[in-house]
Amino acid sequence: MAKEIERKFLVRDSGVIKGRLGSRIMQGYIASEPMTVRVRVIEAEAFLTLKSKAEGIERDEYEFPIDPRVARELIERHCGGRVVTKTRYRIPNGIHTIELDVFDGRLEGLVLAEIELDHAEQEFVKPNWLGEDVSHDWRYANSALAVALEPPAPLALPPPPPPAAPAC
Repeated sequence: MAKEIERKFLVRDSGVIKGRLGSRIMQGYIASEPMTVRVRVIEAEAFLTLKSKAEGIERDEYEFPIDPRVARELIERHCGGRVVTKTRYRIPNGIHTIELDVFDGRLEGLVLAEIELDHAEQEFVKPNWLGEDVSHDWRYANSALAVALEPPAPLALPPPPPPAAPAC
């Protein structure tokens, strides 16, 4: 059985991608119950992926290569608009690779980073450009983003600025 163990973060500073080449990704969601069924096209490759519900940051994942023409047809005919488009940048980070996704379309402005781990408690170097850990926030799951009208708003707003000092 294949396992996906992944942490997900907002990105504080996307300048880390400057000068890097990214890969265009289009992915659609056929179903979300009882498993997520995703079709993904990355450049000239395509995959059909089945994912179980997450338990913490772990879940079962089964991925199968498919013909890109079939993938595009599945997205067009069976995803009903549940589609995400983004550019992915792979950034080496110690023994891991961080995948930084820059979303476009209705999710423009959203930048997320994912790091796959060998086990849930595995430590990794957290670069200073990574922001809040949103691994447990369902709103940042790609399947939820595929039906979102806009990027999720922060759960807690920052405090208002202090009042200005009176002028003398």
